[in-house]
Amino acid sequence: MKIQLPPNVNKIIGILKKNGYEAFAVGGCVRDSILQREPNDWDITTSASPQQVKELFSHTIDTGIEHGTVTVMLDRCGYEVTTYRIDGKYEDGRHPSSVSFTRNLEEDLLRRDFTINAMAYNDSRGLVDLFGGLADIEAGVIRCVGNPYARFEEDALRLLRAIRFAAQLSYRVEDETMEAMKALAPNLRKISAERIMTELIKTLVSPNPDMLREAYRCGLTKEFMPEFDRIMEMEQNNPHHCYTVGEHTLHALSSVAADKILRLTMLFHDMGKPDCYSMGEDERAHFYGHEAVSSEIAKTVMNRLRFDRDTIVKVSHMVLYHDLRILEGETYMRRALAKVGESYFPMLFEVWEADVAAQSTYKRDEKIERIRRNREDYAAIIAKGNCVSKATLAVKGADLIEKGMKPGKEIGVLLDRMLEDVIEFPEHNDKEYLLGYYLKDSSVKRS
Repeated sequence: MKIQLPPNVNKIIGILKKNGYEAFAVGGCVRDSILQREPNDWDITTSASPQQVKELFSHTIDTGIEHGTVTVMLDRCGYEVTTYRIDGKYEDGRHPSSVSFTRNLEEDLLRRDFTINAMAYNDSRGLVDLFGGLADIEAGVIRCVGNPYARFEEDALRLLRAIRFAAQLSYRVEDETMEAMKALAPNLRKISAERIMTELIKTLVSPNPDMLREAYRCGLTKEFMPEFDRIMEMEQNNPHHCYTVGEHTLHALSSVAADKILRLTMLFHDMGKPDCYSMGEDERAHFYGHEAVSSEIAKTVMNRLRFDRDTIVKVSHMVLYHDLRILEGETYMRRALAKVGESYFPMLFEVWEADVAAQSTYKRDEKIERIRRNREDYAAIIAKGNCVSKATLAVKGADLIEKGMKPGKEIGVLLDRMLEDVIEFPEHNDKEYLLGYYLKDSSVKRS
């Protein structure tokens, strides 16, 4: 098998080889090259020690020298060069307590997580595949290198990485690896929230976000997001739905664009349903108020997993309004835009469509038509430039102060009244009209 290595990678390997050392491209870059994907970066493994690497190249950075890694800078690009190593005991379920260097490539590859990530390559020796990584790529399988129990005991984050790689590559996790994941799922408690969050996002924005189903089946979600387990076990018993809440969520995830905010919104949009369940006289299940409860759960989970504030605010807001119903007509749409925020609507339309796609066929055509009409009303309002927020209101607080009003909450109240006016009557968004009409009211306080 021939892999086209970048010139600088070949140059680094060539310099190391010329000086009596082995060197190979290794890991994800080899995997991605076989899959005919563009690698994000190129890692090199070598029999040379970190100090020997530093002596051969004029510009290096000690990015992880205690673990054998030196970054070689060529043409302002960095390439990580790591000495063959054997990891010591993993005492914290994440990091080796020590590393020792070796001159044996096989010992270095043996410490890696999955067979598809444990291949090496250089032009002279070709592909080094000691553990069947190429066969697993051809079969579409995620398999641990060697003993899966040992690999997961070493680093519990690998439990989520198995799910993530399967989701990204549309592979399946082989049976023995899956059994080890089930047995060692509690080890996830040793992993930081930030690292769990990173793997969760990568899974969600993959081509197969519904691989979360496998994370649930082997007990992983129970360790960091038990709220998801609750919805996987929640029946809906309503003609609008043909799945459990959890299966509806998984189908909705797969029906929306692979955007972080959209996928997180679909993940959380119905998580409040178990807390809002009631059985109506019509013998149908109802979940009144689940939008607000789901929004609060979204905040709780994302804070637990150390999401950034901007993501938490956007996703929880989208979840709060994911089930909003808007009557036909531009006036109703302007009211909704003022309530929800104009910037959210392009994403909300996608959320509504994904939600419907994951429901039963009951009244589906009516739901799709309602969304279509809402889109038309929205487009018309945007085209006309209608005012739906104080940001585009013709009158500002400074204008009212200039006219003699005292600074204070009364100004905000009056601006709210003006905004309500122009939402109902867009033609009223005129500075002269608004000031003339509202300041003639003798109840307005002056300075």
